Amino acid sequence: MAAAFPSACGKTNLAMLSPALPGWRVHCVGDDIAWMKFDDEGRLRAINPECGFFGVAPGTSAKTNPNAMAAVSRNTIFTNVGHTSDGGVYWEGLDQAPPPGVTLTSWLGKPWSPGDPEPCAHPNSRFCAPARQCPIMDPAWEDPRGVPIDAIIFGGRRPRGVPLVFEAFSWRHGVFVGSAMRSEATAAAEHKGGRILHDPFAMRPFFGYNAGQYLAHWLAMGERGGGARLPRFFHVNWFLRDPARPQKFLWPGFGHNARVLAWIFGRLEGEDNAQATPIGWVPREGALDLRGLPGVAHRDLFEVGKEFWEKEARELRAYYEENFGEDLPREVMAELEALEGRLKKM
Repeated sequence: MAAAFPSACGKTNLAMLSPALPGWRVHCVGDDIAWMKFDDEGRLRAINPECGFFGVAPGTSAKTNPNAMAAVSRNTIFTNVGHTSDGGVYWEGLDQAPPPGVTLTSWLGKPWSPGDPEPCAHPNSRFCAPARQCPIMDPAWEDPRGVPIDAIIFGGRRPRGVPLVFEAFSWRHGVFVGSAMRSEATAAAEHKGGRILHDPFAMRPFFGYNAGQYLAHWLAMGERGGGARLPRFFHVNWFLRDPARPQKFLWPGFGHNARVLAWIFGRLEGEDNAQATPIGWVPREGALDLRGLPGVAHRDLFEVGKEFWEKEARELRAYYEENFGEDLPREVMAELEALEGRLKKM
């Protein structure tokens, strides 16, 4: 699987996942860039062109990502983190309190104590570590042939409205889903206090040429002949919040995201485990393993509200017109119109 998320939306945690679902293992190829091409048999394959990991430090801990913590235990460069008087590093969410008598200095070079109004580490502080130090690197992570890609996953931070996971109806619909990605702003891009930003294919800060032509390239990939085996498109949202308690996430995330990956595997293997909605296929009641997750309800994770998505479609149409104009591929606009038509029938 390959995934495209905006920065600070869980790419590294997904790539280095420690599954909370018995019987499942995850192998990591990379957490940032995938170079993909079709092989002679029509299979899409990907390589990791990087030699290491360049991850966001705040929030990374032995609880949230033990494999990342193992990877940065040595031979690692840290930028804009806090540091301790005994030569260590510190950031928000580290969950490892400094030993007694050890003092902290913030990323600004000032003495810092828990409870201070400013964070100890910059919200976009980073670690840079060799990939070989990650304990779950895939044996084929440096294979020049690449690894086969069966699913491409989009995602972002959406506090409401967007289900935990859904599958696109087709390759063309999947390109539309990628073009329609939106996410709360993070410190890695434009930190604007929770504002929802458009981020097509999680590429908004990185487009190197006309974005309409970029979408056309993806569409053209779906028209390959010769028995090409195309991956399936999915979209995830780990960040749904409880409307009654906005500070509480509805989904536990981290290792439990393996439950979503297991459902995706089932889809790829032909399991009849989904139901159609106007936005795509979502898990049927009982298809997503929620055992051992008290208080997590299927209906809260997979609500597709008509009013929310009609507003989403209106804003997306305006975004296309303002930012793509006549360069928007007609196939993408046709998918937006198809979504609007399905919503009218709800």
